[in-house]
Amino acid sequence: MVVKIDVSKALRGVREGATKGVTLAVEHVLSEANKHVPHDEGTLERSGATVVGPTAKGVRGVVSYDTPYAVKQHEDMTLNHHGKGQAKWLENTLAAERQTVGKIIATAISKELGS
Repeated sequence: MVVKIDVSKALRGVREGATKGVTLAVEHVLSEANKHVPHDEGTLERSGATVVGPTAKGVRGVVSYDTPYAVKQHEDMTLNHHGKGQAKWLENTLAAERQTVGKIIATAISKELGS
């Protein structure tokens, strides 16, 4: 006996769920990172953005800050951030939210598959 199984619908559901999940996950990371971004006038915080797109291996999400001084503010541990903010705000947020990000993506995939 030969059994034929069409997994294309399931694969499509995983791809769509992963895209939705990664989108929600990077928005979550951006929101959490903004709680720790150095803040003077708010320009750096407002420059925060997310991008989600397909890759050869799946879906990729990116969180970035786009000001001429964003990298220096993030990487320079010697800067004194008065009030709100700290160096490595994005890196630290991603590490702290790693499990939550995984749960967000897994939940979105599960929902897309009807589980």
